[in-house]
Amino acid sequence: MSKRTAAVKRKTTETDVSIDLVLDGDGTHKIETGIGFFDHMLRQVAVQGLFDLTVRAVGDLCVDDHHTVEDVGLVFGTAILDATGERVAIRRYGASIVPMDEALALVSIDLSGRSGCWVETSLTGNIGSFDTELVEEFFAAFARGGKLTLHARVLAGGNRHHMTEALFKAFGRALDEAVAVDVRRGGVASSKGTLL
Repeated sequence: MSKRTAAVKRKTTETDVSIDLVLDGDGTHKIETGIGFFDHMLRQVAVQGLFDLTVRAVGDLCVDDHHTVEDVGLVFGTAILDATGERVAIRRYGASIVPMDEALALVSIDLSGRSGCWVETSLTGNIGSFDTELVEEFFAAFARGGKLTLHARVLAGGNRHHMTEALFKAFGRALDEAVAVDVRRGGVASSKGTLL
């Protein structure tokens, strides 16, 4: 099987984002978005998913973090789409439940070719300067860019940092499972014969 990699760039009047991704990596990462807590969350995705991930983003943070977080999600989703190609011989589905102290989070992913995102959390307010409403914006943009279905739930928790980190760790692990190669599968995991 050829190396499953992608390099995606997106430049607008609001952001300049580039992502280099190796699906079959070891978790090596370099994340620079200008948003400290968001960088911390993306590092969790790389480490838990064993993706080699480089993210460089320059955005209009003088406005707020929204455009940067959303566009990183969109570009990351597009990188997953590019790296999985026709999605032949992958598992397609992935799910993970991750605890972090009192917090418990679930993420389930279907590389279906259909974009959809459903997020349920009790997150409100900020973690440092990071607005927690941007968690849903990231996942929604990722699902659009990746043409995939994503469900994310915080099942328990009280600490915003713990709940969000559990969610991103679960996301990394679920994504790793969904993109994993199934050596028994010759085609795509669909009775239609296509996922795109």
